Amino acid sequence: QVQLVESGGGLVQAGGSLRLSCAASGRTFTSYTMGWFRQAPGKERELLAAISKSGGTTYYADSVKGRFTISRDNAKNTVYLQMNSLEPEDTAAYSCAAKSSIVLSNREYAYWGQGTQVTVSS
Repeated sequence: QVQLVESGGGLVQAGGSLRLSCAASGRTFTSYTMGWFRQAPGKERELLAAISKSGGTTYYADSVKGRFTISRDNAKNTVYLQMNSLEPEDTAAYSCAAKSSIVLSNREYAYWGQGTQVTVSS
């Protein structure tokens, strides 16, 4: 089992940037594919990005491709989401998640963090 704690959310103006972090503890971090999700009020949870256990392969949703970058530091047991060119439509609760499966585009994850709020003002 793995425990996940996100940080880095906050309020930012449109066009700005934020970097979210997700620190993992528990079982070996490299056992997990990691993903970032978001959920806005009244909308379904959306898989934004995923990264393989080694960090060598990534997946992005079309909605964030070219603006967001997922990365991981296995020595620090941490996964990151760099978000650039933020838009008001990016306002949501952002969560990281972990799974054993290697299929990056699959939305089914076993472990979840508590989430961090990102608010983008116009």
